[in-house]
Amino acid sequence: MNLSFYRADAKYCDFLRQADPCVPYTRDKKETRPFVGILITVAEMNYYAPLTSPKPKHRGMKNQLDFLKINHGTWGAINFNNMIPIHPQCLTAVELRILPTDVKADVDYKNLLANQLSWCNANKKQILKQAAKLYGIITTGKARPELAGRCCNFRIDEQQCRVYGEAHGLVLGKPKK
Repeated sequence: MNLSFYRADAKYCDFLRQADPCVPYTRDKKETRPFVGILITVAEMNYYAPLTSPKPKHRGMKNQLDFLKINHGTWGAINFNNMIPIHPQCLTAVELRILPTDVKADVDYKNLLANQLSWCNANKKQILKQAAKLYGIITTGKARPELAGRCCNFRIDEQQCRVYGEAHGLVLGKPKK
């Protein structure tokens, strides 16, 4: 199955952040565009791994266990350190189709997203392997302190994911379109 892009529900992320301050905000304070991420399975749970938009610094950065450049950084990167367990009903699919009403900035953004998604699908095995490896190192306590310090606390977030799901009557299913 191919990967798709989603936006995470801000209220859900706010809930997780109460127990884990490393959970990212779903909107950058300086930007109007919401975070976009991919839905992957790690340790039999759905995880949302957010992307970051391309920045000049990415080209000089090296891929790390918690950071994977997309197309050598020219199309951004995947921030595995910020991946969170998520219930599919807390996701909204990102519309990539270019509409006649889209302004140039929206067309450019959708084209970037289409390129990122194509790259992610072509590199899906690497993405899944890297996410699983990071998860294993973090959850077994084998991570270097600086790596652990910049990663979400996956175990706490998984517990909170279950609590949130129970409190909101969420059932397993596919992300909403």
